[in-house]
Amino acid sequence: MALVALRRGLSRGCLAAVTSRSSSAAPEAAKRRRLCWRGSSSARAFHAERGNTPWPASQPVASSPAQDPNGPAATAGHAEQQKGPRTLGVELSPELELPPCAPGALQHIWEDPALGAPFGQEAPCLTNSELLRALQAQARLGADAPSGVLGALVAECQRRLQQGALAAPELCVLGESLAELRGPGHALLQQIGRQLQGAKLAELSPENVVAVYGLLQTCPHLVDQHPALLGRLNAIALTVVPCLGPKALSQLLGALVALDQAQALPLVIRLGRHAVGHLRRFTGQQLGLVLEAFIHFGHHDRFFTQALEQHVAARPPTLSPEVLCRVTEYCGRKRILSEPILAAAAESFVCQADRLSSYQVAALLAPLGQLNYSPPNAPTLFRKLESTLQERFCDFPPRTLLGLLHSCSLAGRHPVNFMARIFSPYFLQQLQGTESRLDRLSLAQLTQLFLSAVLECPFYKGPKLLPKYQVKSFLTPCCSLETPVDFPLYKSVMAGLIDLLGARHYFASKVLTPYGYTIDVEIRFDKEGFVLPGPLAEDVHKRVALCIDGPRRFCVNSKNLLGKEAMKQRHLRLLGYEVVQIPCHEVEMLKSRPELVDYLQSKLFPQGREPHW
Repeated sequence: MALVALRRGLSRGCLAAVTSRSSSAAPEAAKRRRLCWRGSSSARAFHAERGNTPWPASQPVASSPAQDPNGPAATAGHAEQQKGPRTLGVELSPELELPPCAPGALQHIWEDPALGAPFGQEAPCLTNSELLRALQAQARLGADAPSGVLGALVAECQRRLQQGALAAPELCVLGESLAELRGPGHALLQQIGRQLQGAKLAELSPENVVAVYGLLQTCPHLVDQHPALLGRLNAIALTVVPCLGPKALSQLLGALVALDQAQALPLVIRLGRHAVGHLRRFTGQQLGLVLEAFIHFGHHDRFFTQALEQHVAARPPTLSPEVLCRVTEYCGRKRILSEPILAAAAESFVCQADRLSSYQVAALLAPLGQLNYSPPNAPTLFRKLESTLQERFCDFPPRTLLGLLHSCSLAGRHPVNFMARIFSPYFLQQLQGTESRLDRLSLAQLTQLFLSAVLECPFYKGPKLLPKYQVKSFLTPCCSLETPVDFPLYKSVMAGLIDLLGARHYFASKVLTPYGYTIDVEIRFDKEGFVLPGPLAEDVHKRVALCIDGPRRFCVNSKNLLGKEAMKQRHLRLLGYEVVQIPCHEVEMLKSRPELVDYLQSKLFPQGREPHW
């Protein structure tokens, strides 16, 4: 009777009662006894897809005979209850789809002692599917879940778990519900992990493979307890990749990132190739998971990038800002100079700047400076950005604003009208927040902005950045504004310089300047053009800074310097250095040491003179 009352309550609220597994003894009563966690309209569509005959749309869900507890339908339903547990008649899904009003309806029903207590007592009569869906509904209620019903459901799940009556997909649903209700350290989760370890994972459907990953992501300690489980799962996942839809594919990549599965790179590569076909069907959040996985595992797929470019170019007016922000962030973090994507981002900002959040403005425009790219509409873009910042300056979080203005400076567009506000004590206090001091990256960005104001904006007469906020070096391990020199390339150039100049002491390496920049190689000349030994500091007429630019100082598959490297070379020239660039793509073309020596001589002595020392 409790289940009948529950069915009536759900039908009056927002959940529908639908037909159950047909029984030869009482088919009509069975139809009235089945439950489905869907609204009535979605339930009709669900049965129509499977060839079943739902109730007529013009009739109420619960007909008058079912409302009579003493009628023939109730008697037939009781007879069916005696035959065995009922089934929901649907495949078990790792996620429970509840209408917005469902948690409130369930809470109202289960808090009623006349309904909740009998329902908990009848938990053993439920099928596995019904039991787990009820537990999922309790998990959705969270702290509001009634303890009596929850205890009965968990106890019944534990009993069936000990009997080995739950299949692998059901174990995943149970594990995720328990982790949500009782935390990832619940004792039953260890038993679930042991049963999954011995399960036949190869027989799982693609959706259930993703469900197992979701459980391991929710309870990462199961991976530590059963290390072989994840290895088996990665091997099986390789075989089901072609069957995954966009949602499952993005969830799987998100789980691999959360579990830090660096050894599963072949799986990531295959998922990336499969993602090309689903690109137009991804939501912004799903696409974000895919791109985050590529960034995390250092994966770059040119076919995926080409598909992104086509996707963005084909839908510039209708593409949502959320999706475009994800794409531009991916380009910036992976150093991908994609002109179609960056131009679309610039055009999107100009057209809808007033509707963009502060985060979206920064996400769209910061990669322009990072990748040293000037879009076709650059004048219009920066005028629009200036007006937007003047209107909404206080709406931007301090670190987001600092990063955006620093990116503009990387692109050679210096925010002179905002520097006075950036260097003010009030903004610096806001930037520091509750921390004891500013983080290293913010200090480095402030220092470089101030250096840009001094060197590139001599007309700036506003406040200066106090020395206590200035860093001594832009090259730091954690948050560097310079790219470390590529060691194999550096070693090769060093050998060529020794052959050219005759000795190691005629040049200095990795020289830290008073302005925070680190020079890869410095060579000093006197007035007559003679090379001075490194220790001698007097009579220096010219300083040559060799920038040995490895591949990480350029955009991927491009000869375009990154914004931070272009700014460094720009500042060194303004500081009086003669900058000589030694790019990796030129050195790689040289086939022998003599060719390298001739190449360096042409770079250092372009007039064709022999070096003097």
